[in-house]
Amino acid sequence: MRVSSSLGEQQQRCQQAILDGDPLPGLFADEGSSNGGFGIYLQAYRARLAAALRDNYPVLLRALGDDAFAALASAYIVNRPSRFRSIRWFGDALPDFLASSAEHLAHPSLVDLARMDWATRAAFDAADAEPLSFGDLAELGAEDWPQHRFSLLPSLQMLRLDWQVEPIWKALDADPLASCNEPPHGPHLLLVWRPRLDCHWRSAAGLEAHVLEALATGASFAACCALIAESGDAEPAPTAVGFLQRWIADGLLARA
Repeated sequence: MRVSSSLGEQQQRCQQAILDGDPLPGLFADEGSSNGGFGIYLQAYRARLAAALRDNYPVLLRALGDDAFAALASAYIVNRPSRFRSIRWFGDALPDFLASSAEHLAHPSLVDLARMDWATRAAFDAADAEPLSFGDLAELGAEDWPQHRFSLLPSLQMLRLDWQVEPIWKALDADPLASCNEPPHGPHLLLVWRPRLDCHWRSAAGLEAHVLEALATGASFAACCALIAESGDAEPAPTAVGFLQRWIADGLLARA
């Protein structure tokens, strides 16, 4: 039992030393520094985390360049240690970390670029769902409409952005060497979703954005119509129907 306990303690010490990046003297026989075999584990662990960040933020990588992104990744790995069993989700707090790191933030719009990167990956990995069809609407009785609650696609990501970074994201996604101008400042809602195999994205105007956010909290069709009416729209019901038609055509709504 003492041998098993000793092995377990050694494993825990080894794991903690790798996570801390600070090898403990005497952790391995005849090796008291990170220059030997243990150093390989230290380097490989961080290299794998950095590779995960590059994979999760491909457009941000292109916008920053290899060296600047490597510096950001190194700082993030030290300050925000991995807390997930799957390396896929490492980097979930990178946009917030970037926003608070003046030395890595060449322009504030880079935060929104990072958020779009992460949202695209999240939408791609989200659970599948059958999009709502116009035929499904036809099955709703007149008495069902007021209290009916439409479900959003599980993959739908709704981001409140401060900068209009979509053209830059699109250009860099298509061409790593694309030349881009500074994006204009303009708060808006960005939608990112995966109706089938490919991810789609577009922005949503003010009223549509508010109604979509209401749907996300479980608002009924009647409540959405009331929200539209409160905005000053003269014909809230037709406007709501128009939104529904677009959302179904886009594949934003899920079949119950």
